[in-house]
Amino acid sequence: MKIPINPIHVSEDAAREFKVDIDMMKMKIHMYPPSIQAFADKFFTIPRWFRYHGPINPSLRGFFDFNRKAIRHDIVLLENQIPWSVVDAITRFRPVDLEAFVAFWKQYLQDRKFLGGEKPLVLDASFEPPHLLGLLRFYIVGKGNTKPPTQVKTNMISFSVSAIELAENGIKLKANEETTELIHMGVNKRGIFAELSMAPLSLDDERASFLINMAALELCTTSNFQEAEPEDSAVCSYLLLLSLLVHREEEVQDLRTKHLLQGGAGLINKDALTFFTRLQSLSLRGSNCYVRIMMEIEKYKVKRRMQIKVHAFFYKNKRTIFAIFSVVGVLVSILGTLMSLKKRSMV
Repeated sequence: MKIPINPIHVSEDAAREFKVDIDMMKMKIHMYPPSIQAFADKFFTIPRWFRYHGPINPSLRGFFDFNRKAIRHDIVLLENQIPWSVVDAITRFRPVDLEAFVAFWKQYLQDRKFLGGEKPLVLDASFEPPHLLGLLRFYIVGKGNTKPPTQVKTNMISFSVSAIELAENGIKLKANEETTELIHMGVNKRGIFAELSMAPLSLDDERASFLINMAALELCTTSNFQEAEPEDSAVCSYLLLLSLLVHREEEVQDLRTKHLLQGGAGLINKDALTFFTRLQSLSLRGSNCYVRIMMEIEKYKVKRRMQIKVHAFFYKNKRTIFAIFSVVGVLVSILGTLMSLKKRSMV
């Protein structure tokens, strides 16, 4: 006897399986999402050291040290991850100072290191990492303490911004050198104007790869950035914002001048511009932190309309204004000299 299939039960069973799969999304091992394929080359997603070397004799410690940069690159690749339960089991046989290890990576994206007075890193016992990349991303991103901005009283809001637009509106770029955590970015009032602050970055090919892999993890594990917590899309927000600030090599240099890009080593301006330009092609979506910053900028523009117009006029015409003042200064100097000569002749 053939038992009839109830389509409602089939649908409910499929929905339950899908929900279980979604709930376990953060704990799964992922492959690179299609949007990251623009970076699918040796610098970002392809292993360097383990690609050419085999399981090594422990006595070859010097060889490991010599290749530490390539090894460091490989262990944070998204597709190289293994479940944290396996890593945890291994560390029971070979103990690792996990606090010191995470503390090193927490400052990895910056050249400036805190040498004294910094509180020792305390691991969050409530956080269950999916794998090593997920563990490091959790502490590098940090936890946000900002509230969503109040609604902007305007009929339109822009979700893109450039360095020139910020400058014209009186918003200065500022490196937040008091933190290494990427989530601490935002617009702060400074008198009648404002500043956009972000954690600084020392950019070389290793760190660029690390950022791409953390962003890829966010894209794989967060189905809807706008409904997720800000921490779930902080790396994507950070990269999206940086990528929109540079369109020319001069703007990359401007980020260095403002200390948002640190150090003289690493990617030169041309290569850094290429990296940021490629980021603009990624589908980083409506990242929560990024949307918040765009709303903060719009709120500032609405409340400071008159000041912004005056500032924008002087900013756009500063060369002409400077030239006029220079000419006036020369004329005043000449006039003063002539008056002085006239007084002498009369004496």
